[in-house]
Amino acid sequence: MLFKSLLLTIYDMCKAVDRGMTISEVKLLEKHGGKSGDWISS
Repeated sequence: MLFKSLLLTIYDMCKAVDRGMTISEVKLLEKHGGKSGDWISS
């Protein structure tokens, strides 16, 4: 959820330059902790 808020904040700051911009190619590279433990993208 925090990441979505970060992307919306970045969009809000950049929309003055280009309102039609797209944020894409976002993927999880690694994760630590939680119920399923650590994970690193291959």
